[in-house]
Amino acid sequence: MDFDTPEEHELLRDSVAQFFDRELPEEQIRAHDQARSIPREIWSRFAELGWLGLSISPDHGGSDADVLTGAVFCEELSRRFPSLAMDWVLLSMTARMFREHGTEAQKAEYLPRLAKGEFIMSFGMTEPSGGTDILSLTTRASQADGEGGEGGPWTVRGQKLFTTFAGDADAILVLCRTDPIENNKRARGLSLILTPRQQPGVEVRKLELMGMRAGGTSEVFFDDATAPADALVGERGRGWYALLSSLDEERILSAAIYVGITAAALDIALQYAKDRAAYGRPIGAFQAIQHPLADVATELAQIRLLTQKAAWLLSQGRECARESAMAKLAASETAIRCTDRCMRVLGGYGLVEASPLERLFRDARLGPFSPISNEMVKNFLGERMGLPRSY
Repeated sequence: MDFDTPEEHELLRDSVAQFFDRELPEEQIRAHDQARSIPREIWSRFAELGWLGLSISPDHGGSDADVLTGAVFCEELSRRFPSLAMDWVLLSMTARMFREHGTEAQKAEYLPRLAKGEFIMSFGMTEPSGGTDILSLTTRASQADGEGGEGGPWTVRGQKLFTTFAGDADAILVLCRTDPIENNKRARGLSLILTPRQQPGVEVRKLELMGMRAGGTSEVFFDDATAPADALVGERGRGWYALLSSLDEERILSAAIYVGITAAALDIALQYAKDRAAYGRPIGAFQAIQHPLADVATELAQIRLLTQKAAWLLSQGRECARESAMAKLAASETAIRCTDRCMRVLGGYGLVEASPLERLFRDARLGPFSPISNEMVKNFLGERMGLPRSY
C-alpha cells in the first residue's frame, strides 16, 4: 500500500495555488461571489491551462486525466473558490456525457469546444415538485416528423429548479420524458435533450442562494423551447441510465469540494490562532483553541483518505458506489462541523465578509443536500448493507 503523493499531483496543486495568487486573489473572488457570477474569461483561462480538458481525450483536445487527478484539482480549487469548483464539476460531467454517450458527430463537435472553453453547458434535472425524486419529473419533449421518415426538431416544455450555471450556459442538457412509462418503471422513457439557451422559449431566473453564490444556480422555464433533431444525447428513453453511470464520479468530485473547504478553513483558523494574542500569548497556546483544531485536522485526514480511496477505485475501473457515497456523505457533514469550529476560533472576525472563512462557512451549507441529499445517501448505503429498501 503506497501513500506517497504522485509528483504530478503536487505539481497540479502548486499550479492551482499559483493561478489564484497571480490571477484570482481573494478580493476578486469576493467580488465574483457578491456579483453571483463567474466571468467567462476565467473559463477561457482554464482552457489555456488545460484544466477544462482534464476529463476529455487527447483526440478531442484534452489530457484524459483520471478521476483521482480530478479530485486533487477540485480540492485545490475549493480551497480558494468553491463556487468555481462546483461549476468545474458540472463542466466535467457534461464532457463525460458526450464522451460516453454522445454520437461520433457530437463528440467531434462539442468535446473540443468544451476543452477550449468555447461551449458552456448546464444540466437540467431537478424540478420543483420532485427534488431528490428525479423520476417524478414533468418536463416533456416531443419530436416533430422530419423529411424521409427521420425525426425533426424537438420541442421542450417544463420547468427545472436548482440548475447550476444555467444563466451562463450556451445550452442546457435537459432530462425530460420523451416516451410513456412502461410497466410502472418511471426510469424508462426519459431522454437527455441538448437545448440551446439563447431562444425565446427558454427563461432563466437566477436564485439568490446563501452559499455557492457565484455558481449561478437558477430556475429554468421551457415554454415550447426548440432543439435540433440531433439534440438527443445517448439512447432515446435511456437518459436516466446514462446519468446513473456518472453518479460515482459526481459524488467523488463533490466530496473533494468539501475536503478543500475543510482544508482552507483549517489553514485560516491555524494562522489566526498563531497571530492573535490574548493574555500575553497567542490564543493557539490555549487548549480551548488547540483541541477543536486538532479535531478538524483529524477529520480532514479522514475525509481526504476516504475521497482518495473512492477516486482510486473508480480510476481502476472497480466498483465504488458505496465508497463514493460514503465520501460525499462524510466530506459534506465534516465541512459543516469544521467550518463552524474554525469560525468560533476567529470569533467576530469570522463574520466579516472580508474574511474568506465567512464565504467558506456559507458555501459548506450546500453539501448536505447537493448533488444528492445526505438522507438519500444514507438510504442508499442502508440498502447496500443488506437492509430493506426505504425509498
